[in-house]
Amino acid sequence: MLVGCNSSDEEVLEDIDAPIDQADETEKEEDVGELEEGDQTAETVARQLYLLSKEGIVVPQTVELPRIESDEVATQVLEYLVEDGPVTNLLPSGFEAVLPAGTEVLGLNLEEDGTMIVDLSEEFNEYDGEKEQQIIQAMTYTLTQFDNVEKVKLWINGFEQNTMPVNGAPLQDGYSRANGINIIDTEAIDLINSQAVTIYYPTQLESNIYYVPVTQHIEVEEDLNKSIVEALLNGPSYESKLLHVFNPNVKLLEVDTSSEGVLSMEFTEEILADVNEAYIADEVIETLVLTLTDQPDISGVSISVENVEQIFNEHGVPYSEPVTRDSFVPTGSL
Repeated sequence: MLVGCNSSDEEVLEDIDAPIDQADETEKEEDVGELEEGDQTAETVARQLYLLSKEGIVVPQTVELPRIESDEVATQVLEYLVEDGPVTNLLPSGFEAVLPAGTEVLGLNLEEDGTMIVDLSEEFNEYDGEKEQQIIQAMTYTLTQFDNVEKVKLWINGFEQNTMPVNGAPLQDGYSRANGINIIDTEAIDLINSQAVTIYYPTQLESNIYYVPVTQHIEVEEDLNKSIVEALLNGPSYESKLLHVFNPNVKLLEVDTSSEGVLSMEFTEEILADVNEAYIADEVIETLVLTLTDQPDISGVSISVENVEQIFNEHGVPYSEPVTRDSFVPTGSL
């Protein structure tokens, strides 16, 4: 499993290079703030790159990238999405970069509302139109891994794009995580009484386990978080080829969100991989935490089991504190 860790440094994005007739307006934009990461003596730092699997799924990969001293953190992660670029030697078997070979990042600018303007060179126009949705999803999710980046607007060679250049996917208002990723159509769901959410399901590609974000509609009766957990317990569709890691007999007994944003859940003992040892499989914990902390009001997850005093992870370490997202993937702000 590829698992990220927290790190810390201070890095600032460079302003985007605008066309001459827009330069005055761009100069008014404020510089981007600092990115806090961990040990400044480290030579690499963990980042998430969203890559394309041979099955056509956009999959996040946590990789160690060279720590850079300049103000080009977001530029760096985009450059690692370019085919035949610096990511080449880091690509897991069965994965490919999503941006066409030769694409250059001409400039970036993070606006006050969290919009990241991305200016790419004309080589970007050469992508495969069948992969258009995956490309904009991968770019958006790679950049919005930073907490203060909310959405992405695309420019090419200094000019704003209202649509993607090949098949014309709309971009006028920018692209955010609200637009979804690896979208699954659920024909049996009543769209009027449902809500689109992103759920993380494990999948095995060759010998490795990855966690794939999938946007789908779920029926919401009373509480959204409860409905999300119930959807996880029901598992992914058979056609998706994603893994169902929950015991089919497990029941969710109670859900409660604290004022600090910690979601507490109580399950029946079927949530445990081993009742006598009282431990929960790592795949179950990571699936729950990645999915639930994707909700903006959830900062961590606390799990209890009916009639069990203390639960543990697979290595015998007790879950004495809420589990947060940064236990599994890099987090931070630009």
